[in-house]
Amino acid sequence: MSIEPANLTAQLLHRAAGNPPSTLPDSAISNCFPGLEFDFRNVWRRLLEGIVLHEASGFVVSAEGEHARLASRFLISVADFPTLMDVRDPNGADAGSAFMEWSNALADVVAQHAGNPVPCVFFDPRNPDADPETVELVVRPMFVPSEATKGPTSAIAEELVKPGELTQSLCSPWQNDYQECGCYYWAASRPDYVNVEHTAAGAIGNKWLARSREPKTYDVPDITHEELFRDWEGLLRFVIGGREAD
Repeated sequence: MSIEPANLTAQLLHRAAGNPPSTLPDSAISNCFPGLEFDFRNVWRRLLEGIVLHEASGFVVSAEGEHARLASRFLISVADFPTLMDVRDPNGADAGSAFMEWSNALADVVAQHAGNPVPCVFFDPRNPDADPETVELVVRPMFVPSEATKGPTSAIAEELVKPGELTQSLCSPWQNDYQECGCYYWAASRPDYVNVEHTAAGAIGNKWLARSREPKTYDVPDITHEELFRDWEGLLRFVIGGREAD
């Protein structure tokens, strides 16, 4: 005789022999963009049958069968919910567009449409003048159903992630998160702005990770991930009293 927990709380708190406390969801840091223990964004890549998405954008990495033509396109809407949004900088100016994090963009889609087809809109960057194409794709359920309750369990469906995929896109090396996580987005261990001066038009300074110190503007491109990987010790300057340049 064995006792099998049927409720989700019992499953999530189950302690298998030999597993340390850090393996429990309630004790893990579990920042999912991109993550420290695992990258949960990868769960969403195969959410729609027939295509595989990039873990952080709507880019279609691969497609199969009748949907093969969708490869290298961008998914910009699912079930009438946009996944690509307009972005504005802190000054309110147009800063282009960006894809929403999948857990924010598609949570309602999974809850309302799992197992059913939904309209998906794709944009082809190779033919920007063409109208976006709408294709019906089936939404896969995210969790394995329980034989006891017939409801979802806490186990991720095998169709969504293959072995090793939950960790394949973790930050490596540390410079990846260091470049992305400014205080305006996430709790950062580095300054956002340095050499700040107060003028009649307001405060102005340098982004610490900007490639150039002139002109002082928000639009100066940041040092790239690759540049930090190769020469972080040569590019990053010491900050003393909020300044790192005369």
